[in-house]
Amino acid sequence: MNESLPVEAEDFLSWMASERGRSVNTLAAYRRDLTGYSSWLSAHGATLATVERTTIDRFVQARRGSGAAPSSVARQLAAMRMLHRYLMEEGVRADDPTADVEGVRVPAGIPHPLTEAEVDRLLSAVVATDPAGLRDRALLEFLYATGARISEACGLSLGDIDRDHRLVRLFGKGAKERIVPFGRSAAATMDDWLLAGRPHLEPARWARRGDQEAVFLNTRGARLTRQAAWAVVRKYGEATGLADRLSPHVLRHSCATHLLDHGADLRIVQEMLGHASISTTQVYTKVSQERLWAVYRQAHPRAEQR
Repeated sequence: MNESLPVEAEDFLSWMASERGRSVNTLAAYRRDLTGYSSWLSAHGATLATVERTTIDRFVQARRGSGAAPSSVARQLAAMRMLHRYLMEEGVRADDPTADVEGVRVPAGIPHPLTEAEVDRLLSAVVATDPAGLRDRALLEFLYATGARISEACGLSLGDIDRDHRLVRLFGKGAKERIVPFGRSAAATMDDWLLAGRPHLEPARWARRGDQEAVFLNTRGARLTRQAAWAVVRKYGEATGLADRLSPHVLRHSCATHLLDHGADLRIVQEMLGHASISTTQVYTKVSQERLWAVYRQAHPRAEQR
C-alpha cells in the first residue's frame, strides 16, 4: 500500500502548521488519518480532486465495518472534512464532497477514575532504587498531581518547573500556556529524579538540544516519548492489577475527580486541566448529582426552607 500523501494533502498539513498553529502531535494524527483515507481512495480508483460523496460514504462504512472505534472514525472524518474544505477554498475543486456526509455518533462515556486507595497502591508499587525507577515514580506522581496530559509531561523542559514554589508551566492544545501547582509528594519524587536519577541517564554528548532540556529522559539519554511514557503507566498498571482500567488519561481524570471530591472549585479544576469550556470540565470529571446537591444545600440560603 502506498503510504505517501498526495501533494494537496501535504499542502494542507503545511497550512495547518503555519497558519493554524497546530501542534506536532495533532499534525501527526492528521497525517495518519489522511494517509489511510488517500490510500483507500487510490485503491478504489478515486483521488482527492475527483472523489464524490457516495465514495466517501462507502469509505466511512468500510472503516466502521472494520471494527474501528467510533471515536477513531469520527476523528478521521473530521480531518477529511477540514482537508476538503481547504481544497475548495484553495480552488483545487469547486465543491466539498464531505459537506452532506452523515456524521459518526460517538457514544458518551469517559473512563472511571481510580479510587484514592488504588492511586496509593499504584504509586507504592514503584520500587525507586535505580534511575529508571526514580523516573517512573516521578512521572506517575506528576501525572496524578497535576492532571497533565501525557504529551504535556513528555514535552516538559527543565525551565518549566519552579521547584521552590512547586509550580509547573504546561503547554496544552494549541500551545496554550497554563501554570499548575503540585504537592509535596510529587515535589519529593521530582527532586529525587532530577537530583539523583536524571544525572545518571545524561549522555556524554547530547544528540539533540531538546533532549538536554527534557525533564523526563529514557535510558539512552533522549527525551521520553509519549509511547515510552505510556509503557511506564502500563507496566505498573499490570503490576497492580489495574491494567484494564489504567491509562495516562485515567490519572488525569482521577486527579480532577479527587480535587472535586475534596471541595475544589470547578473553575479552578478547569484552569488546571486547560479546558476552554467549563462544560467540558463538568462532563470530564463526571460530578455526581449527590455532590452537586450537597454543595447546593450548603451554599443556597433557601435550599432547606419550606
